[in-house]
Amino acid sequence: MREDNLLTVVIPCYNEEEVLPETIKELSQIMTKLISSNQINSQSKLLFVDDGSKDKTWSLIQKYSKDNELVTGIKFSRNYGHQNALLAGMTTAVQHSDMIITIDADLQDDVNAIYEMVAKYHDGIDVVYGVRNSRETDTAFKRQTALAFYGLMSKLGVDMVPNSADYRLMSKRATEGLLSFKERNLFLRGMVPLVGYPSAKVYYARKERFAGESKYPLKKMIKFALDGITSFSTVPIKLITNLGLLIVFVGICLFIYAIIRKVEGQVEAGWTSLMASMWLIGGIQLVCLSVIGEYIGKIFTEVKQRPRFTIEEDIYSDKF
Repeated sequence: MREDNLLTVVIPCYNEEEVLPETIKELSQIMTKLISSNQINSQSKLLFVDDGSKDKTWSLIQKYSKDNELVTGIKFSRNYGHQNALLAGMTTAVQHSDMIITIDADLQDDVNAIYEMVAKYHDGIDVVYGVRNSRETDTAFKRQTALAFYGLMSKLGVDMVPNSADYRLMSKRATEGLLSFKERNLFLRGMVPLVGYPSAKVYYARKERFAGESKYPLKKMIKFALDGITSFSTVPIKLITNLGLLIVFVGICLFIYAIIRKVEGQVEAGWTSLMASMWLIGGIQLVCLSVIGEYIGKIFTEVKQRPRFTIEEDIYSDKF
C-alpha cells in the first residue's frame, strides 16, 4: 500500500442545489469508510467546484463546509464550463493531494466504484477509468450516437476509453502531467490517455439522475463531440483535400461531357447537369469552409492565451 494517500474528490457543480445534499451525504460516507480503514489520509477532502451557478449551490457548499470537515469548495467568478471546472479542481487539489478522483454531482456514476479505484491506486496504478458496463439508462438515440462517436474517434486515431466519461482517479504525477497541457480547447477524455502511466478500468452500472435536469442537452452534446474531433484530429482537413480532388475529377468528366454534347448540337441537354453540379459544388464548398473555420476558431482561442477560469472564493486551500 502506498504511504502517500491523501485523496481529493473533485465535483463540478452547475445549478445542483436539488442533488447537492444527497451527493455530500453519499460521498462523505465513502470518504469516512476509506479513512477509518486507513485507505486514505484523514485530511482527505471533497472539493466542490461551483461553475457560476445561479441557484443556491454555493451557499449550500459554504453551509456544509462549516459542519462537515470533509466538504470544501471553490467558486468561479462566472460560468466557464464543465471541463474548465474539472481542470480548476485538479489544479487546486494537486498542491495537497496524492490522488484525485473526478465525478459529476448528479449521482449517476456509482460512488461505490471509488473503493475499487483507491485499491487499484494502492496497487501502483496511476490512472483508473470508471467505465460503464451498459447504457441501459440512455435513450436509444443517445446510445446509438454515443457508440457512433466513439467509433468515429477511433477511426480518427484518437485514443479514448469507450463508455468512460469524466469519472476517474489520477495520481499526483499523472495529474501534473495532464496540467502541463496548456490548450484552452479542453477535451479531457482524449487528453488523459495522452499522459501515459499505468492505467486500469473499473466497471459500474450507471444510474438515473438523482434530481434536477441534465446539464448536457443535445445542443451541448453536439458541441462537445465537435470539440473532441477538432481538438485531436486533422483528418477532417485531409478529407476536404481528398474531396477537392474528387470534385476536380468529376468537373473534368462533366467538362468533357459538355464538349461532346455541344459538338452533337444538343447544348440544352447540359442544363440539368450544370445546375446539379453548381448546387453540389456550392454545398460542398460551404461545408468545407465551415470545417476549416472551426479549426481557425480554435487557433483564435488558443493564441489569445486567456485564463481558462477565475476563482472568486476558495474554501479548499483554507482548510490546509
